Formats: sequence, structure tokens, C-alpha cells
Amino acid sequence: MDQAERLFREYHATLVRYLTRRLGDRDWAEEVAQETFVRALRQDTIVNERSWVFAVAHNLVRDGARRDARNRRHLELLAEEQRDAHEPAADLTIERAQSAAFARKALEGLTERDRQALLLKEEGLDYGEIAEILQIEKNSVGTTLSRARKRLAESYEALVAARRGGSNAAS
Repeated sequence: MDQAERLFREYHATLVRYLTRRLGDRDWAEEVAQETFVRALRQDTIVNERSWVFAVAHNLVRDGARRDARNRRHLELLAEEQRDAHEPAADLTIERAQSAAFARKALEGLTERDRQALLLKEEGLDYGEIAEILQIEKNSVGTTLSRARKRLAESYEALVAARRGGSNAAS
């Protein structure tokens, strides 16, 4: 088994899961992962494989897909708003869907670095790997994660409060 095949077997599932969470689209995640492994084929040596794979994927997403991501998010929000307008609010499943939508919206509202730090940590990368990928100091990762979690929670709570306020106003 050559290096590229071994890298694929070892990191593909984790990378696609991370990218799916990051991008909100499994097909797009697969495309970015594929391009990441194509680039691995071109490398003679890779020192820290996991960091390299995630850094390349991170850069591909950041550099090549900003416009697509904005358009996709906009369309998703419009679709959610349209669905919300046509569904009864009493169903628990709808409440879960609304909660998930708020969580996605809160995550999307974070800065790129905060969102990336949280998603990378969720995938089990250590502080050194996160620092390398985000190009920040290792000793800044903990602070970055702490602030990102706080901002995420505040944003989520604000969305929930706004929804409650809107529901009460409509009653």
C-alpha cells in the first residue's frame, strides 16, 4: 500500500465528516476531500500527516469556495424560512429542527477562525494541530476555543430569545 492510499484509508472518513460539518453539504465535502488527497499524491513527503490533510482541506475551502458558501447559506436560510412559515409550531420534531437551525445559524455567525477552531476541536485535533492549521500560536488555541464557545452560546441564546419574542408578538 502506498502513502496516498494509506493516507486516504486513515483520514478520509474523519476529513469528510469534518468538511460536512464545516460546509453543510456532504457532496461538496467529498469533492474537497478528493482534491486534498489528489494534492497528497503530488507531495514527496508529508511531515505531520493529519495536520497537513486538514490544513490543505481548510485552505481549499477558504480559498476556493467563499462565494459558493455564501450563496449556499443564503439559499438554505431562505428555504428554512419558507418551511418555518408552513409548519405548525407545536410538534417536538419541529422544535428540534428549529434548535438545529439556530445552532447552524449561530455557528455560521462566528468568525471564520472561531468556527474553524470549534469544528477542528470537535474532530479531535489537538491544540498543536489546530494552531498549525489556523496559523496561530499554540498557547492561543485554548483562549480562541473558550471565546468561540462563549460567542456561539451567546449567539444561539439570542436567536432563541428573538424567536420567542417573535412568537409572543404574534400571539
